[in-house]
Amino acid sequence: MPLNPKIAQILEMVARANRPPYHTLTPKEARAAYAMSAQILDIAPLPVHAIEDLRIPVRDGATIGVRVYHPIEPSWAQPSPGLLYFHGGGFTVGSVATHDALCRKLAHDAQCAVVSVDYRLAPEHKFPVAVTDAFDALQWLAREAPTLGIDPARLAVGGDSAGGTLAIVCAVLARDAGIDLKLQLLIYPGTSAWQKSDSHARLADGYLLSGETIQWFFAQYLRDDRDRDDWRFAPLDAARGTPDFAGVAPAWIAAADYDPLHDEDTAFAAKLEDARVPVTLKRYEGMIHEFFKMGGFVPEVAAAHADAVRALREAFGTL
Repeated sequence: MPLNPKIAQILEMVARANRPPYHTLTPKEARAAYAMSAQILDIAPLPVHAIEDLRIPVRDGATIGVRVYHPIEPSWAQPSPGLLYFHGGGFTVGSVATHDALCRKLAHDAQCAVVSVDYRLAPEHKFPVAVTDAFDALQWLAREAPTLGIDPARLAVGGDSAGGTLAIVCAVLARDAGIDLKLQLLIYPGTSAWQKSDSHARLADGYLLSGETIQWFFAQYLRDDRDRDDWRFAPLDAARGTPDFAGVAPAWIAAADYDPLHDEDTAFAAKLEDARVPVTLKRYEGMIHEFFKMGGFVPEVAAAHADAVRALREAFGTL
């Protein structure tokens, strides 16, 4: 399928703007550039009942931020289901602020509380800090959900891009820790250590997420190339410690036609199916990486948002 016309227009605008790509910037500059551009194409923020910004402890004695979106007034008698969400950004850029509109959308339409996690970023915090922050946040939510008006028996994890990687890892660790999750909501997640697929070769330049930028993100995050072998970085093809995925939460996976990650997302869906994990793989024609945050300019993104909301409602039993 050809590029969606609006997506093609975005790529033309990006080319004309001629802004320096992330891999030519310092991490601080890249974060500022991403924060500045994150809302330009996004949907307007939807109203929710309340938002709480909290600090939670993690295993090394530090604290990290979480932002809790309540779609309705919290009720301890009738708690809401909850989605723990990890933003994308190559483990280097992004924040709860850059993904505010998306988290509001999921909370508002799925009528679930969304807990967005400000895990610590690279290169100040190398692998596996993002992983341990993510799972510490899940363990905290599993313990503290009732105090937030969230039902601990109806929890899901989700994320986009690097955040999707963290959600996958949390789903495995949750299974092993006895935390029952209803869904993994995976929006074009990163799953592979080595970018050797056909989609990586074909789409390495000109489709927003370039091959050079991917490797730059990895260089910020990984201590050295040996970390590529760790399944917590590459759940699809890691050479070291790759778990059996049997018994992890069902997955809903969004893959974009013109995303370098397309083939690894498809392969990861097959890996889960081989482990008899229920999987829904949705391929979005004409779309690129990051398209979930382009709904203010690309009308077709609304259908993808609706698909994600439907997956959450089905998992939570609220459809």
